[in-house]
Amino acid sequence: MSEKELQAAVIDLAHTFGWIVAHFRTAMGRRGHYMTPVGADGKGFPDLCLVRERIVFMEIKVRHRQLSEEQRLWRDAILAAGGEWHKIDEKAWLEGRVDPILIPYQHPSPPPSLGA
Repeated sequence: MSEKELQAAVIDLAHTFGWIVAHFRTAMGRRGHYMTPVGADGKGFPDLCLVRERIVFMEIKVRHRQLSEEQRLWRDAILAAGGEWHKIDEKAWLEGRVDPILIPYQHPSPPPSLGA
């Protein structure tokens, strides 16, 4: 499974569960190298930003690829700020570990009233 295929599958699943998803595509530069045109501190920003009742950031990796230093900085900053960040790989997808992240929260029913 390629990173592009895995990412498309995650986006499709997210849409099924009602998420809106942002992904910033790479582009080929003049010298034939792929890059994602971002400004400020954007280098290493997670592949996907998903929003519904909460915000979730996902980094998509295949073939045991490791996070870059910039990706680790973003991960650490998001987690330190109380955000939700996940590294998604083929194994996580095949084992069904992505679904629980995206399934809507099941809030417990409020306790019954003890009387007025």
